[in-house]
Amino acid sequence: MTIGLLKEPSGENRVALLPESVKTFIDLKTEVLVEHGAGATAYAADELYTASGGKVASRAEVLNCEVIVGINQPTDEEINNLKPEQVLICVFQPLSNRPLVEKFMEKNLTTFSMDNIPRTTRAQAMDVLSSMATASGYKAVLLAASHSPRFFPMFMTAAGSIIPSKALVLGAGVAGLQAIATAKRLGAVVEAFDVRAAAEEEVLSLGAKFVKVEGAQDEASAGGYAVEQSDEYKAKQRALVQEHASKANIIITTAQIPGRKAPVLITKETVAAMQPGSVIVDLAASTGGNCELTENDKIINVHDVTIIGDSNLASTLPMDASKMFGKNVINFMKLIIDPEGNLNLNFEDDIVQNTCVTHHKEVMSERVKNILFQAVNS
Repeated sequence: MTIGLLKEPSGENRVALLPESVKTFIDLKTEVLVEHGAGATAYAADELYTASGGKVASRAEVLNCEVIVGINQPTDEEINNLKPEQVLICVFQPLSNRPLVEKFMEKNLTTFSMDNIPRTTRAQAMDVLSSMATASGYKAVLLAASHSPRFFPMFMTAAGSIIPSKALVLGAGVAGLQAIATAKRLGAVVEAFDVRAAAEEEVLSLGAKFVKVEGAQDEASAGGYAVEQSDEYKAKQRALVQEHASKANIIITTAQIPGRKAPVLITKETVAAMQPGSVIVDLAASTGGNCELTENDKIINVHDVTIIGDSNLASTLPMDASKMFGKNVINFMKLIIDPEGNLNLNFEDDIVQNTCVTHHKEVMSERVKNILFQAVNS
């Protein structure tokens, strides 16, 4: 079996596989074609891929491989030119992209979306969402610190005392927890909010205060994700968030609901009530933003509050983010490579089946069926 590694589009600094990951696939008795310059922005030169056993090739040659691996999907034109039954392994965000899923079925492509890995104990080593959220949560705090006009920690100096910054983290998933830990290490006083009751213990364990809004729906069937809340709960949530946001110097927002627009937690009225010089980093910018005023991929200033909309901060840590992404891909692909290095799609395996978006012109993932197709057809 030949695996093709794609070079990512401009603006994306990560690569799906570093040379060390390519070597692992060579040891698994597969061949790996690497698009020329694929790892350049992650500081992995073509020569390092060659030394690891890979072969540097053109994009056309890579797109002709039996299995194609990347972070971002190929272009629409390239997808149209793929051969039936080729295998694509990327991050497709299928829950919000029905036309793409339908195109995969029409072209008879077998597609696996790494952001669709089940969030189970067995699948943790393959969970790219968690890996990339770790990078994003960490970098979000550093980005906020670089834009803030204040110190994070308390200082006692001959020129007087400096009080610590107050940070508010909205959403205590992997990104939120990493943001909490990073802000605490930098010396900030941290509060955090999440609709999931299970998040409280994790927030407290990191030394932050948990902001609780009573009456949240916390569905176990959501697989650890946040769920849509009632209008009554949202009203109480907005009031409490505004109260705490008006006292915060730094706000990191991470709250998202799979297949839906990100919930608005910071209204324009809340921004107007914040202290001058405050900073908001919105990691949900690509799905609409948790702040009502967020503009995706832009830094704006409203009422002397800096609002940074960036959902791809993992790309700013390309070496380690690529290393983690590649390890996730390896752990997943070990499930679909047999001892002789051939493709072996075992749909009896729940991880394989639920990560697979399309196969033989059918949707395989129950999550995609339930959230995307049933929601649209109902």
